Amino acid sequence: MHYAVKANCNPAILKFIAGRGLGADCVSGGEIRAALEAGFPAAKIVFAGVGKTDSEINFALDCGIGCFNVESIPELEVINELASARGLTANIALRVNPDIDAHTHHYITTGLEENKFGIALEMLDDAIAFCMRHTGLHLAGLHFHIGSQITINEPFVILCERVNTLVERYADQGIDFEYINVGGGLGVDYDNPDANPVPDFESYFGTFRKHLALRPGQSLHFELGRAVTAQCGSLISRVLYVKEGVDRKFVIADAGMTDLIRPALYGAHHLVQNITSKAESTEKYDVVGPICESSDCFGSGETLPETRRGDLLAFRTAGAYGEVMASRYNCRNLPGAVFGK
Repeated sequence: MHYAVKANCNPAILKFIAGRGLGADCVSGGEIRAALEAGFPAAKIVFAGVGKTDSEINFALDCGIGCFNVESIPELEVINELASARGLTANIALRVNPDIDAHTHHYITTGLEENKFGIALEMLDDAIAFCMRHTGLHLAGLHFHIGSQITINEPFVILCERVNTLVERYADQGIDFEYINVGGGLGVDYDNPDANPVPDFESYFGTFRKHLALRPGQSLHFELGRAVTAQCGSLISRVLYVKEGVDRKFVIADAGMTDLIRPALYGAHHLVQNITSKAESTEKYDVVGPICESSDCFGSGETLPETRRGDLLAFRTAGAYGEVMASRYNCRNLPGAVFGK
């Protein structure tokens, strides 16, 4: 298991996860550095991403990371050149684009043929042949990642079938892969975090156990991020104003899209709770932030206890793709992080 550092790269979180024996899935040199500083062994780090720079590749080579998840033949050419110049051989997993609809938001689906990610099935033979011809590359296996926040099993079943077909096809040609990485994508329950604080790992892993036909000697790798950290964090915000509109009431919070961009970026919904109000009566509010964008809205028609200036709100399930995506737009300060045990 490799934790997807992109989900939450806070050093305290990384150290906690590294201490539990997981590896790290990184998509930049900065993430590799953060993972190493947190205690992840280099051999358990995989390096993905469509746009690896030369300096990032050299850094990863010098660190001795476990594997490069490679997205194109031009990238293979660069890694081979840089590794050969150092007298090294880079472990390679070819990221295959299996053309699978993950049934998630189109911004975070990554396994369709029109997406920028991975090597098209029609080009896989050429990529494998390139690896076989060059001593700077060791073809360890295949990598897949079809999307994020996937809440049904069907896409994973289809992925298993595609993997089985490819592995069998190349085994018939005398090409065996020691490494199969099926990525991540397991979704979480944003609407009912208390009822479902832990994703259905049993069903998720059971799908691969049932449908994926591993061959002798093959290792199976996963890259989970959101499923590990999302329910572990909330964004806490103070109410600045309760504003009367023509046909609605607005709760204006001191947190906005600069602190939690998912609602503005994806139209995502996070459960909003007033954690200090003692009122028994409820009202409907549009909960918005202070940013100069109409998209800076956490929710419309949210049912909350009667809310007043100074109340504290919790935006739940913010432990993944929250703090890590924060910005300083409008010259605002970045949010702080507080940890509890």
